[in-house]
Parts: sequence; structure tokens; C-alpha cells
Amino acid sequence: MSNIRLYDPLSIDPMSDIVQGLMRAFGGNGTDIGRAFKLDVSESDDAYTVVAEVPGAKKEDIHISVDHGMVTIATKTEAEHEEKQGERVIRRERYRGNMQRAFTLGTNIDESKVDASYEDGVLRLKLPKAQSSPQRRIEIR
Repeated sequence: MSNIRLYDPLSIDPMSDIVQGLMRAFGGNGTDIGRAFKLDVSESDDAYTVVAEVPGAKKEDIHISVDHGMVTIATKTEAEHEEKQGERVIRRERYRGNMQRAFTLGTNIDESKVDASYEDGVLRLKLPKAQSSPQRRIEIR
């Protein structure tokens, strides 16, 4: 009895599988469908911190833009071509192509103070929050 699963039509997992299947069908060999990489975003009083896993990317191939609270991280990863005499590739699971993530943060970012570092396939961003002006009352004339 423990192996019985109830089908939930509103569950996110089956929908995700359907969408991924459709993307694979339209993407052909899957090399350029803009796959997303995993990231974590945390917030403190004065900044946001983003930690993104970008395996196989070179530092110069990672592009980061920040525009009015919208953060975009894009990269191109390519596996090196390997030829073997007498052997053939049965299955290749490593991804090669473009990856991009874009997300909006709740407050504006001080774009002049953004700090980024990349080491061992992990991208770290510190996005300081912009100082907001105090709310003021507007007098109607």
C-alpha cells in the first residue's frame, strides 16, 4: 500500500515534466534552448546575495546586467570535442549551449557598487540596495 501515489492535477511536478518534454521536442538536440542554472538569492538589510552554479563556464563568457532591480545572468558553455578511435558515444549528458536567468528584486540596486566573483563553477554576486529617499507629503496647489 505504501507504493500508491495519488494523482494531483494541480501539482507542479507533472506540469514541469510536460513543459520540459515540449521544450525538448522543439529544441531538437537540446543545444540552444536557453537552459537555466541553479541559483540562491538571500537578502540582508543592505544587500542581496546571489550564488549561482555555472559549471563549465569561463569567467569571460559570463555576462551580468542589472537594470532597475532586474538582474540578468547569461553564459555560454561549450564542451571540448573529443574523438576516440574505435569508440563511439552512446550517451552524452553534458550540456553545451546558452544558459540565462533573469529575475527581479524587490528594491532598486546600487549598480555602481555591485561586486561579482567566480571560482570553481560558482558565481557570487553582492547587490547592494540603493538608498531610497524618505517619503514626503506632496501639497496640492
